[in-house]
Amino acid sequence: MSAGSGHRLAAFAARHWYRVSPATILLFPVSLIFGLAVVLRRVLYRARLLPAIRLPVPVIVIGNLTVGGTGKTPLVIWMAAQLRAAGRKPGIVLRGYRGGASDIVLPVRPGDDPRLRGDEAVLLAERTHCPVWSGRDRVAAAQALLAAHPECDLILCDDGLQHYRLHRELEIAVEDERGHGNGLLLPAGPLREPAGRAVDATVINGESRRPVSGRMFRMHLVPEGLVRIGDGAAVDPDELAGRRLHAIAGIGNPQRFFDTLKSLGIVAVLHAFPDHHAFVARDLDFKDCDAVLMTEKDGVKCRSFGRKDLIMLRVAAEPDPALADFLLKALHGRPTA
Repeated sequence: MSAGSGHRLAAFAARHWYRVSPATILLFPVSLIFGLAVVLRRVLYRARLLPAIRLPVPVIVIGNLTVGGTGKTPLVIWMAAQLRAAGRKPGIVLRGYRGGASDIVLPVRPGDDPRLRGDEAVLLAERTHCPVWSGRDRVAAAQALLAAHPECDLILCDDGLQHYRLHRELEIAVEDERGHGNGLLLPAGPLREPAGRAVDATVINGESRRPVSGRMFRMHLVPEGLVRIGDGAAVDPDELAGRRLHAIAGIGNPQRFFDTLKSLGIVAVLHAFPDHHAFVARDLDFKDCDAVLMTEKDGVKCRSFGRKDLIMLRVAAEPDPALADFLLKALHGRPTA
């Protein structure tokens, strides 16, 4: 997808997926067909007419019912740390979205090229210190990971809620303050599956009017600090006062990043890009610019530009502490390596 078409899709989603518009009504019949296909596929897996592959270790899937970023990657980083602290040895699999080699099952290591492995995959490898494998076929990726790392005693699958071929012990859906938008399935709305689709737990990122009950948990993303991409040096927000700043965001919800900068007292010219945008150097050629700020996920894609004025914001997931208890209790008695 070109940058122009990606911008147009993002703009369409912002205009129509979170309200009811004439376009919503026109696309509603298509969403009904999509919904029938989704339900039929799920029924076929439940009836075991399509086989789900069970791995020798437990699998936890963290995903979305909707299209767009909701904070899954920081949550997976947090989960990996919690599980390691509890003595587990997790491995991570994901598609490696927008990675040029996503059709091939490959290990992902710190410092890998995100153009080949995917931005989220590289970020997870660098932040979790867990084995990470990527590929469109999550089953093959998980099997390859376990063959290469037999010490791993569970698998975290990032964004595989609809990848039914991989049997899972736990399903965790992540949503943000946008909720389910207009509540309609693609393409009339943002939902990949019906909103009532059952999961084992739901994590709500950010402020939401949705009441929390049962297996629902709140989560917030908190700033960990600004880091200069070139040398990894910490940057105090006060150092940026009075400077000509631009901020870019190629994530599912750019406004969340922009609001975080504002909460830190940082004033910048804002530039929203489509989720997983493949940045090139000219995208950051801004006039009257002393520094460009970005998310950590965008930072791994822009560090090859060799510029000294690029700064990324690291964030950490802070879920309700009860989520850690839920995870460990749910895994109690599950096999370990």
